[in-house]
This record gives sequence, structure tokens and C-alpha cells, in this order.
Amino acid sequence: MSGSETDSSSTSQTHEANKKRHESPNISNRERVFVVGGFNVIQKLLLVVTGLLTLGAAGAEILGVYERGVIELADILLLFLYTEVVAMVIVSYTGQGSVFVYPIFIAMTALARLIVLQGKDMDPQNILFEAAAIVLLALSALIILRLPKH
Repeated sequence: MSGSETDSSSTSQTHEANKKRHESPNISNRERVFVVGGFNVIQKLLLVVTGLLTLGAAGAEILGVYERGVIELADILLLFLYTEVVAMVIVSYTGQGSVFVYPIFIAMTALARLIVLQGKDMDPQNILFEAAAIVLLALSALIILRLPKH
């Protein structure tokens, strides 16, 4: 055997071994439906709980603003965070839209809120880093939204 024949033979054997390793074990269709269906139900229930808890937190924030009688920018940004969590729950529940973009939006809003809460006493370099992080997150969201969907 020549060297190239030996190489192609060993490559073929390696490919077959990798293929067998990545095959799923023999799971009956009934078992697969039960397990996947069960996890889907659990996922939906947790999404409903997450949505309800988020609405409760938003209601508590609105009540707090009403009791204080003052609306601050940090309060508005927090309500945006709650809104984005609800939107993420809806997208996850329905399966429509890009699930990956909403956590990016939440991170951007959280960073903006952090900048607002830290105020003018913060080191300007830290504000610059946080603002750069927001720009980087915005660019990543733009890339994700512009990628072709398969």
C-alpha cells in the first residue's frame, strides 16, 4: 500500500468511528415524544411563571413610583427592562423571532440604567467602557438580526 492509500483508509475509519459516536442511542419514538414533550411543557410553564413574576415586579415598580410621586429616569429604564423580559418570554413561548436578540437588548438597557444610577461621581473612564459595551452589544444585535435565517 502506498502512503496516500493508508492515509485515506485511516481517514475513512476515523470518519466512521466519529459518525458512530455521534449517533443517538436507540430511543423509541414514543419515549422521544414523551421526554421532549415533557420538557416542552416544563419550558412553557416556566416561561408563564417568568412572565407573571415580571409583570408583578413591574406592577410593584409602578406602585413605588406612584407612592413616591416622582418619576426618575432609572424607573423608566427599569420598566423597559421588564418590558424586554416580557418580550423575550413571548418570543420564547411562540418560537417566532430571534430569541438571542432580547438578552442583548436587556443587557444594553441594564448598562444604560447602571450609567444613570452611578451618576456624575463615577470615573469617566468607566462610563466610556460601559458606553463602549452598549455599542458593542448594539452591533452584535444588528449582526444577528441581519444574518440570513435558515
